[in-house]
Parts: sequence; C-alpha cells; structure tokens
Amino acid sequence: MAEKTPREPEPELHPDFSDPDATATPWPDARRELETAGVLWLTSVRPEGRPHVTPLIGVWLDGAVYFCTGAEERKARNLAANPHCTVVTGTRALDEGLDVVVEGDAARVRDRARLGRVADAYIDKYGRTVTSPEGTFHGLPDSVRSGEGPLVFEVVPRVAFAFAKGKPFGQTRYRFPARRPGGA
Repeated sequence: MAEKTPREPEPELHPDFSDPDATATPWPDARRELETAGVLWLTSVRPEGRPHVTPLIGVWLDGAVYFCTGAEERKARNLAANPHCTVVTGTRALDEGLDVVVEGDAARVRDRARLGRVADAYIDKYGRTVTSPEGTFHGLPDSVRSGEGPLVFEVVPRVAFAFAKGKPFGQTRYRFPARRPGGA
C-alpha cells in the first residue's frame, strides 16, 4: 500500500445522505476520477454574483487540479475578481459511477518549472488531442510551457466530496490540511 502524503485527507461518510450499507469512498478512488476524467466542469462566480459553469480539460498534478483559459475568457475574468471555485467530474448515469467535487481557490501559475510539469501532464493525459495537428487542443502543451499562451490556474482542494451512485450509494467528504497554492 502506498504511503499517505500529508495532503491526503481522511474520508468521512455522511450517513444522512448514504445507504446504510455504504462505506466511505477512499481518497485514492476519488483522486483517480480526477486524474482520468476527460472533461472537468469549472464553476466560478461572475462579478454580480451569478454562477458561471463551463467544461474544460484539465489535469491532476501534485495534489491540485490545473486548467488553462484565455485571459479574456469569462472564467479568467471571474477568477481574477473572486478565486473561489469548484471543479467537478462524474458521469451522467443515475445509478452507477462516482461524481467528485473539489472546492478551493484558483491561483494563477507563473513558475516556469511548474508550467513545464503541467504541460507534460497534459501530454501524458490527452496525448494526440494536444500534440497532433489534428488534435482539438493542438499546441496547448507548448504554449503552456512557454508561459506566453493561455493562463494556467491551480486549484488546491480545501474540501472535496465523492458521490457514489448505485447500490450502495454514499456521500463522502474529504477535508484537506491548509496548503499554499504552488507548494507541497
């Protein structure tokens, strides 16, 4: 069994929203959903307080979610004014799968070494989608690595939830120790 890092939370099953036979979803299972999800959903807050939800591609790296956006896109403008956000992944199925919600603050990443690691993570996860001229996001890793492309944000979880669907269904909460964005 892998040794637990200081950033790994203990799962806490919420009995009021879980089947009596449910057990807490282990954090490695929830983390795997974040690592393998092709699409993540970001919810940010508009200046007047209304929510803004958008799909995006992103990676889980070093205990945080990373994603990119253009400087003039709504999500970038929202996060500049209010960094509070949620990142969600899951399935459309009602009775199977695992939905994961991460709450935290988005922080802009400027460190070139970290940008390089994020670019490598995009290549490892999305392959030809980001490297092939026919790929939907062709060139993204190079523009991330250079620091001259899209803005890169990091969301360090403050709290996360896993919603196990089907039998048994269950709601698990994970609380994380405090950590500064960009650090371990």
